[in-house]
Amino acid sequence: MPGDPGDELADVVAEWAAAIVANDAERIGAHMTDDWVIVSQSGVATREHFLSLVASGELTHSAMELVGEPRVRIHGDMALFTGRITNTAHYGGERFDADEWTTDVFMRKDGRWRCVLSHITPASPD
Repeated sequence: MPGDPGDELADVVAEWAAAIVANDAERIGAHMTDDWVIVSQSGVATREHFLSLVASGELTHSAMELVGEPRVRIHGDMALFTGRITNTAHYGGERFDADEWTTDVFMRKDGRWRCVLSHITPASPD
């Protein structure tokens, strides 16, 4: 009997976060579609740009944690994952501690969930 699709998607998100903390560009890329983009306060960045920063060591992450319960919605072969994420990153030699709301749009193709788009916005202090 197949597992719950929401649980399956949550597992994929956890595996992706582990790949990000491992700073493994190949593992990170395996969770993205070829046309993935991330939208943030600084604009839109492509998969190629993001992965090149990781591969070069210019961007690293040492922590990434889900805060509370995520909101997961499955619509056929599309899914939305929204959650509050805290993370520690190093970019350009500086440390950044972030607390962000993240929404990831996933597509299931060939039996695998892969992210099409990520959108992050800073969380307000509690």
